[in-house]
Amino acid sequence: MIDALNGYLYFVTIVEQGSITQASKVLSIPKSKLSRRLALLEQQLGSQLLIRTTRKQQLTESGLLLYQACKPHVEALNVMENLVHDTQNKVKGKLSILLPLEFFNKVISSLITEFAFQYPDIEIHCHHYSSGYPEFDHQYDLVFVLHEEALPVSNWIGKTLLSFPQSIYTNKNDKVESRIIVEKLVVHRAITSSESEQWLFRNADRVQVISPNIAMVLSSNEMRLEACERGIGLAKLPDYLGKNNHAIKALDIDGKVMAQQLTILFQSRNIPAKTRAFLDYFQSKLGCLTNR
Repeated sequence: MIDALNGYLYFVTIVEQGSITQASKVLSIPKSKLSRRLALLEQQLGSQLLIRTTRKQQLTESGLLLYQACKPHVEALNVMENLVHDTQNKVKGKLSILLPLEFFNKVISSLITEFAFQYPDIEIHCHHYSSGYPEFDHQYDLVFVLHEEALPVSNWIGKTLLSFPQSIYTNKNDKVESRIIVEKLVVHRAITSSESEQWLFRNADRVQVISPNIAMVLSSNEMRLEACERGIGLAKLPDYLGKNNHAIKALDIDGKVMAQQLTILFQSRNIPAKTRAFLDYFQSKLGCLTNR
């Protein structure tokens, strides 16, 4: 189909430029190729379209009919091509972003507001999800995911931006051993983000996985932090939340808790200008997330 459309485009251009020589310059295509494509088009239609002499070219009756039929469609395709090009290259339009719930909300809000001032022609739509992995809905231009293990296979393109260290925390007055092995963590009650949450530890060259002994399930980081402060049980928390909190303490474990990765997902390597502008802006502000 595309090959046929090209044939009609070449034909219209040859007619309008008055010669194959001039058309080849406009299209940046060799004259020999244009001659072959014109001959092939005439063969397919079973009719001569142009009468060419050394001095001029003239449309046949069939050629005139074809030109009149093709002209508006070629123009419409050119308009659409320009629209698509503008959409990809102009920093404007609707930008839909999906973020984890309670992920540096105040900082992210400030960054997005600042971005909106810099790019007033971009209409930002920001939504949140509370589950471990979002559904990769194609209505979103960018999806931010926090994860420890590899992301599920999908058609989306992923770029990991940051790594957040994590620890297992407990109330500061909890009588937990000063040094504890991973396997013994299951003896203690735990506050988890979901019923299926697992704790991953890197120990030398292997990864250990345990299923914590659930006392409470709270999907919110802030709620798990408060429950941990109140002594409900152990909680796996990012260090940016726990390390400066004097009501809780990190356990000394013989394995290192797997860090949390922040990966940003987009639908194609051919990123529109509006999306590229936000990506570049956000990456330039990563220090706002790490310097805490």
